[in-house]
Amino acid sequence: MSHGAAHSPFPPARPGPAPWREASRWDGPAFWPRLKDDDSGDHDQNEENNTQKDSEKEKNDREKPQSTTKRKAVVPGPAEHPLQYNYTFWYSRRTPGRPTSSQSYEQNIKQIGTFASVEQFWRFYSHMVRPGDLTGHSDFHLFKEGIKPMWEDDANKNGGKWIIRLRKGLASRCWENLILAMLGEQFMVGEEICGAVVSVRFQEDIISIWNKTASDQATTARIRDTLRRVLNLPPNTIMEYKTHTDSIKDNSSFRNTKITL
Repeated sequence: MSHGAAHSPFPPARPGPAPWREASRWDGPAFWPRLKDDDSGDHDQNEENNTQKDSEKEKNDREKPQSTTKRKAVVPGPAEHPLQYNYTFWYSRRTPGRPTSSQSYEQNIKQIGTFASVEQFWRFYSHMVRPGDLTGHSDFHLFKEGIKPMWEDDANKNGGKWIIRLRKGLASRCWENLILAMLGEQFMVGEEICGAVVSVRFQEDIISIWNKTASDQATTARIRDTLRRVLNLPPNTIMEYKTHTDSIKDNSSFRNTKITL
């Protein structure tokens, strides 16, 4: 795979202000995605599958099988750059101070959409409000497809998250750098990463990255160190880790955390 700077679909972390909506024209190889092992021949196969689906459409419509509620699989388009994993954007907003059960929380999170390639990501992201422009008690979530941004999800229940609290004005830049690093497989911890969240609050904003295995100290340490690097955090930045088991116990994402310098 070529890493020429002029063709990189992902920008590097950037110092200083820059226009958010010019993302697709940035240069730099730092966040090239790790492509799937083999995307050769997929496009011809997709065309054959589409032809076959068209010929079977009437039959499927008449029979109306129970599986009609299933979502169509999201795949990279022709000539697009596949990501290592498919990801889904979610959004949630709630009234602060009102107790939240897992059931009401699940009903409150809205799925924005799923993407499988660099180009599909930019199509979603370029039209989304930046976290710094959100108001109230709002969250954006970006998780691997099939994983809900909930502590109780099977992929999350034995895991935890690194938490970084930000002063107002930093959330948009940090969120962008974090998700580009995640999509570009910069954390180098195999399948451990589940997703990332940016939480907009009244006094501060919070970003977090979730992993599968809270007890794996080597992995959590590598995630912490990579987080420091991709966000260009000062050495004295306070980082907190909290297991999802503890979050379930105290029904809180950000209280009673373990602090690490």
